[in-house]
Amino acid sequence: MESTAHLSVEAVTDRSLADDVSAVAQVTFPLACPPHSTPEDIAGFLATNLRPNDFRGYIDDPDCDVLVARQEPGGPILGYSLVFHTEPQNPQVREVIATRPVSEVSKMYVLPDHHARGRAQSASRALMTAAIESARAHGSVQIWLGVNEENFRAQRFYTKMGFRRVGTKTFDLNGSIEHDHVMVHDLDV
Repeated sequence: MESTAHLSVEAVTDRSLADDVSAVAQVTFPLACPPHSTPEDIAGFLATNLRPNDFRGYIDDPDCDVLVARQEPGGPILGYSLVFHTEPQNPQVREVIATRPVSEVSKMYVLPDHHARGRAQSASRALMTAAIESARAHGSVQIWLGVNEENFRAQRFYTKMGFRRVGTKTFDLNGSIEHDHVMVHDLDV
């Protein structure tokens, strides 16, 4: 289990880290998928959405923050968060989120050996805190995310971090339609 004495979270600006972030995404995304997800659907999604080149684009995008957690500065990446500071694209989300400006926690995943239950400062908590601060820094008054309806562990964590459920949306996992809860957190700007 990790020691959080030197845990750091930083915004990635160096495109050369895209391979490392993508490697973490390749390991962690399947862990959050519902049990009925097929390996083919997961592999298909990973092959078209979380590649190194995708992360290079996110790093270059001024409306996006790629945040990484490390045990210490320059150390291996333990987890990452992808935060978009743009209007929601999904019409189901636009229907339930009227507050503007708004940011989205699009992805937030931590390697399995670094989920510290009950700790005040885990990689997950540090990443979410940094994502919320990133949204504030971009002038957002609310931050939202989608979480699979079967991912109860993540839902509990998001609730502890101040999020509440406001609706649902669909998520296309390589052609398989999944259902997500839309959760929001109001920001004190």
